[in-house]
Amino acid sequence: MRYSIFSILGQALRGNTGWKPVWREPEPKPEYEVVIVGGGGHGLSSAYYLAKNHGITDVAVVERGYVGSGNIGRNTTIIRSNYGEPSNIPFYEHSLKLWEGLEQDINYNAMVSQRGVLNLYHSDGQRDAAVRRGNAMRMHGVDAELLDAAAVRKLVPNLNFDNARFPIHGGLFQPRGGTVRHDAVAWGYARAADARGVDILQHCEVTGIRVEKGRAVGVETARGFIRAKKIALACAGRSSQVAAMAGLRLPIESHVLQAFVSEGVKPLIDTVITFGAGHFYISQSDKGGLVFGGNIDGYNSYAQRGNLPVIEEVMEEAVAMFPAIGRLRVLRHWGGVMDMSMDGSPIIDKTPIEGLYLNCGWCIGGFKATPASGWCFAHLIALDAPHPVAAAMRLDRFAAGRLINESGTGAQPNLH
Repeated sequence: MRYSIFSILGQALRGNTGWKPVWREPEPKPEYEVVIVGGGGHGLSSAYYLAKNHGITDVAVVERGYVGSGNIGRNTTIIRSNYGEPSNIPFYEHSLKLWEGLEQDINYNAMVSQRGVLNLYHSDGQRDAAVRRGNAMRMHGVDAELLDAAAVRKLVPNLNFDNARFPIHGGLFQPRGGTVRHDAVAWGYARAADARGVDILQHCEVTGIRVEKGRAVGVETARGFIRAKKIALACAGRSSQVAAMAGLRLPIESHVLQAFVSEGVKPLIDTVITFGAGHFYISQSDKGGLVFGGNIDGYNSYAQRGNLPVIEEVMEEAVAMFPAIGRLRVLRHWGGVMDMSMDGSPIIDKTPIEGLYLNCGWCIGGFKATPASGWCFAHLIALDAPHPVAAAMRLDRFAAGRLINESGTGAQPNLH
């Protein structure tokens, strides 16, 4: 069923009795051409682009919980392509362009809102870094504007400009950045993949990966063994655990990243803002709540909840940048499990095991990459060759010294 104003009106006249389930609930088949482990944004988008771009529809997406129960539904919904590394800019710009046409492509309202992303700077050194990054973006054809303090004040007048501990000197602005409704992305990709014949197997936890003579041949699941010609891992913070089932040790660690939502208020922030003197970012949802977050919890964890020291740090940075929000109440907060790589950049590559493919290491930036990640991972799975915009995201780059170190903080995952 295609969604449109006509289908909505037609169903209204029929008392909304003709709506069909958004996707099927099939039983697992004994064998598939491709099995994708992980029913989040990256797994579902990979399945969709396998079917759409490469005509491979004999695909199963196996998910231990329900669609959208992992990081795809636990982030702060920001999309952007304001990167500075030559290996990152083309990839994230490709992703942003896919975001711009996503709703028409999958026929689903993902609430894409290109309200802009503003990165504040508070010193001459940060200004120079913003200039370098903005110039790198523009050299790759990506939109970037350097704003002085007056321009930032005009865009966001409620910030603490004059009496701040960290005075705002200006900001780097990407007008095409913004936000997208995260769970709608999962539902939309699931619906679109299902419509092309992909089986989505919820509550089907993978408990083992069977390897015979150096080749991955199938997955053991809570619903039985499923044989596959190719197995693709898109498990985010659980990547290390799942890869270990095949005897692989990955160069990543898992850390919790917390997010928060305040009570709803009238329109207050009409863009996405990041605090340059710390690690804090904020936007306002369509329901009026302020959605914000900060740094990861600095220790390894698989828990989908965080601890109080990071909560305190986030609130301190929020009030330092935007004192007025100190009067708001936080309604809820949660945590997602981040797969933090050694250089802060992702891995989309084949593994040393034949027929086993890897998509992981997204650190805190996985949501914005969802479309391009699926596009490039599908390309790799179908053609056994990396997509040009993801060619640098190799698993062996750590051994070869070809790091993609966007933040420049070295081989320490909890600093990226």
